Amino acid sequence: MTGSTDPDQKPSPPTPFSGPALWTGPELTDPGLTDPEQWQTRLSDTVLAEIDTALRETRRRDLTLLRLTAADFPLPGLGAELARLSGVLEHGRGFAVVRGLPVERLGETAARTVFWGIGRHLGRPVPQNADGLVLGHVRDTGRGLGDPAVRGYQTREALPFHTDPTDLLALLTLCTPRTGGRVSLVSSAAVHNAVLDLRPDLAGRLYGTYHFDRRGEHAPGEPPCTKAPLVSRREGPAGAPGMRYNRCYLESAQRFPEVPRLEPADRELFDLVDSVAASPEHRLDLDLRAGDLLLLNTHRVMHARTAFEDHGPPERARHLLRLWLAFPQGPRSQDTHPWITLRDVIRPRGGAAPHATNARRHPA
Repeated sequence: MTGSTDPDQKPSPPTPFSGPALWTGPELTDPGLTDPEQWQTRLSDTVLAEIDTALRETRRRDLTLLRLTAADFPLPGLGAELARLSGVLEHGRGFAVVRGLPVERLGETAARTVFWGIGRHLGRPVPQNADGLVLGHVRDTGRGLGDPAVRGYQTREALPFHTDPTDLLALLTLCTPRTGGRVSLVSSAAVHNAVLDLRPDLAGRLYGTYHFDRRGEHAPGEPPCTKAPLVSRREGPAGAPGMRYNRCYLESAQRFPEVPRLEPADRELFDLVDSVAASPEHRLDLDLRAGDLLLLNTHRVMHARTAFEDHGPPERARHLLRLWLAFPQGPRSQDTHPWITLRDVIRPRGGAAPHATNARRHPA
């Protein structure tokens, strides 16, 4: 059975999750239940001034982006808030929205530096593709997901709920589309618990091992797919889940004859995960504006995006900057990444394994 655990792997019991990682969108948007400001940080004029100071210092020292560390981008006020948010990301609800970065005033080049500097206060950037790209651009390239060499962030298609193979995902909005492009989040713990309630006969398959298509992001000689369970547990039976899910990659892995065939029950499980995650009673919808920074723990939170249509001029097209970040504390054996390889022992905490010749490619 594709969705069953390996013979030498003891499955975790399918019992509900609880704690701060368990939330629903309606709870977080209802002022009577939760203060929305708890998950939104609005940057003050004082913080924006210290960002400008840090940016001027990097220019004065002529620091290259890949060598820029948190110490090179000092943020005395915002740094304390980022430290608090780091705790929320790892031990709390698993996401935060920082609003008000002046990306139009900064321009794209300076915005990249600010984004990188803030990211370095939260974790260690890891490669996002096999070429070693560590600062990515999310925008439509005119290609579609029907091409197995294309990844979702390169298209304008709707992206169902999924996770990225890293600890932290950071997205900075530079330009918004003409229509669409709404981002939605859902608690992985809530999805897990709903599956357990609705179809306990399928819940055990969440802990099974599945094959994920690497969509061409692998070096010569490496397998085109990796294996991982959809759900793993941390911090005891009620603690936070570690979830890895991307139906597109799960199904496109079936193109390889060596990959075990998905069973009807596996597709039933995927249908249920998709429907639960997308339901209004669980998801949180976000209309990200230019200058909004979304931070999320990909173990605890799944995300999705609606299809979008861009404005006519290319310079006004939807454009987000993306970082994949590793937790600064280092690897945990409980967490699994669909693209992990032996090279991650040297470059820990997920991300795509870079080809050796391009491992230090500068972000473009």
